Amino acid sequence: MDTIKNPEVAEVFRRYPQRMRQKLLFLRQLVLDTASETEGVGAVEETLKWGEPSYISKGGSTIRMDWKDKNPHQYAMYFHCKTKLVDTFKELYRDKFEFEGNRAIVFNEDDEIPIEELKHCIALSLTYRSRKHITNVGHMNKTHNEANALGRKKRRSFVALFFASGELRRYIASKEHNVDTHRN
Repeated sequence: MDTIKNPEVAEVFRRYPQRMRQKLLFLRQLVLDTASETEGVGAVEETLKWGEPSYISKGGSTIRMDWKDKNPHQYAMYFHCKTKLVDTFKELYRDKFEFEGNRAIVFNEDDEIPIEELKHCIALSLTYRSRKHITNVGHMNKTHNEANALGRKKRRSFVALFFASGELRRYIASKEHNVDTHRN
């Protein structure tokens, strides 16, 4: 486990109940590991925002995590509510996670966390600013022509998001329907 270098962040983790501290430290390490494994993320700053441990990358959107007294058996990972990140996560992983509005993935104390899916959500957040112009993350509403207008690397990112959302299957189905309609 990576050492917490920011003493204010370390103090917040120290104040969590032991059972939740371990769960939140696991999420923290998952963020740091995902950052180091994700191309283009670079350094991640660990700080406090609204008194909560927060993780910020230059090309990404802030990820926060916390446990609250009012829900003692839950903890959460928070994302910027003005982005389409949580909408994207819902679209991709509706059956894997519990969500709080457009801002959080909520975990119950005894949940088994789907690690690969959560790492994908973390990676999307850590790279959000560098990809938000590619697509309206969450709605995946770029057309085929808009995708072709993108550069090769950006197009690959767009296609990955487009495919993961199920929009590619719907797009292909609509094109097949149009071809069948024109044949008749």
